[in-house]
Amino acid sequence: MSWYYHKPYVSAAQRRAEARRQLEKLKKAGRTIEPLGELSHRIKIATSFWGRAWCDHLETFSDYDNRLPRGRTYVRNGSVLHLSIEKGKITALVQGSELYEQVIQIKPLAAAKWKRIKQRCQGGVGSLIELLQGDVSDEIMAAVTDPADGLFPTLREIGTSCSCPDWADLCKHLAAIFYGVGAKLDRQPELLFTLRGVDHRELIDEVAVTTAIAATARPGRRRTLNTSALGDVFGIELEGPPEDSPAEPAAGTAPKRKKSGKKSSPGHPSETPSAFEATAASVKKLRTEIGLSRAEFAEWVGVSAQSVANWEKQRGPLNLRRSSLENLATLHQSLDLD
Repeated sequence: MSWYYHKPYVSAAQRRAEARRQLEKLKKAGRTIEPLGELSHRIKIATSFWGRAWCDHLETFSDYDNRLPRGRTYVRNGSVLHLSIEKGKITALVQGSELYEQVIQIKPLAAAKWKRIKQRCQGGVGSLIELLQGDVSDEIMAAVTDPADGLFPTLREIGTSCSCPDWADLCKHLAAIFYGVGAKLDRQPELLFTLRGVDHRELIDEVAVTTAIAATARPGRRRTLNTSALGDVFGIELEGPPEDSPAEPAAGTAPKRKKSGKKSSPGHPSETPSAFEATAASVKKLRTEIGLSRAEFAEWVGVSAQSVANWEKQRGPLNLRRSSLENLATLHQSLDLD
């Protein structure tokens, strides 16, 4: 029997206290930490479609049966200090009797499998919002969550390592990380696609994006949005009239601005959105002009609904991230204002 099992018992409260101390040390040392957050209040570790689907998929692995329950305990009591997801890799830190480091390698999704998923989803996903919220048909969800031919990795595509002395293929610390991934997908479902090395935007019916806001806006409050501007916001090249035969502007629409002649910076359109003065009043006005709820508006801007609520309560100019400002400016520019 390993000496590891003779170590003295450490309570959850002691682990949490030690975890706080370890986090402070890591931050002072300059390490970037991505905390998982508090999960003890949740009845279920993962609550979103993608988070639950990930956890359900893990529980189909018979090899993990004996170890997964301990992982649930660890992730609930705050022992997971750090969890990062990138292409093909999950890295984490778990506080046990000591601080242990975990690395989970996930093979990229095979090109042939990704092609089959795209074929099965063709025309069935209308927007990024629908996809990331899991708000699509049962047929589409069956395609992306198929145990053998979907997005989730098979057991043979997973490699694990932990710095703890437990010799098992799946120690309790790694089990906690697997469940932690499910909780993280609740907030950032696009990370599943990042992990598998594929672009989730390839599943989108691009034509449907041009009418997505109009479809979610409340009747009587809709405005027309410029197609190219929406493409700028969501990074999708939307279909439009050929360059050599520009379409006549519709009656009542605002004329296009002339190009300034300046070169575009990488990742940005050549026509930078006009400045948008972000204040509580201007954000609320933009949202109501489009006719969206706070939650719907937040999805399009790329923030949380709570962020939008906070913006609309503050006084004076809002101090927002550049990406949020750019998206707000582009949405404002894209409105055909009278």
